[in-house]
Amino acid sequence: MWFTDEAVAAWQAEARTTPGGQPEYSALAIMTALTLRAVFGLAFRQTEGLVASIIGLLGLDLAVPDHSTLSRRSKTLQVPVSRRLGTGPLHLLVDSTGVKLGGAGEWLVEKHGTSRRRSWRKLHIGVDAESGEIVAIELTRKEIDDGSRTGALLDQLSDPVASFTGDGAYDQDKVCEAVAERHPDAAIIVPPRATAVPSASAETNPTHRDRHIGVIAKHGRMSWQKSSGYNLRSKVEASIGRYKRVIGDALRARTDESEATEVAINAAALNRMLKFGRPNYVRIA
Repeated sequence: MWFTDEAVAAWQAEARTTPGGQPEYSALAIMTALTLRAVFGLAFRQTEGLVASIIGLLGLDLAVPDHSTLSRRSKTLQVPVSRRLGTGPLHLLVDSTGVKLGGAGEWLVEKHGTSRRRSWRKLHIGVDAESGEIVAIELTRKEIDDGSRTGALLDQLSDPVASFTGDGAYDQDKVCEAVAERHPDAAIIVPPRATAVPSASAETNPTHRDRHIGVIAKHGRMSWQKSSGYNLRSKVEASIGRYKRVIGDALRARTDESEATEVAINAAALNRMLKFGRPNYVRIA
């Protein structure tokens, strides 16, 4: 682990020009500490000690954010969007998964064997089919359906979307409308329900869904999955599995703001790991 000269220079917060208290640590310093906390599964006090040890071992003259500062700043921290590893139009793969809420209830179960109804959140993610990195992420309540967050995920993207791929939960008119509004030329690859029927304009002006229904009726669903590229959706499932193996399947924050910051930092950390460990293939024959 190392600190670049730019990071050392940017560790302290810039002087603010508006009324209010002067923060001591920059967003970079807070994000560095919170990233270490996420990767190593530490509490705030442990994170404070780890950052202090690293700074001491490197011989840097930098102040260490205390645990209460990390907790408070996590509610307002704006995590910058990382630059895409892939190039060209984006083939977006979307899915969602549940993440548990940690807390005293989990301790009671472990200590006393009691059981209680635990709440959970739904994590929506969008993955670049080419690079496998997480390019969009959002946390919602468990009752929010997947299709309703399509627009929110697309709004996080700056690159043009060539295709949008999701499972049957995204077989909704509002999903098609959200994609068409932002990326009119994007292909929508979502499997229609088994009972789906073509629209009234299927003969004159077929939609993406009408074309999928026609191919499935003629060649079968398995053939459609292969020809349409739907099987690439397994990459977003793999990303969810990697998230839960590396980060865990539970949230540690206690407020909505801190939870949103937590998942954004988790995604940024996974993308950085992917950038460092992703193989580079070169054709030699």
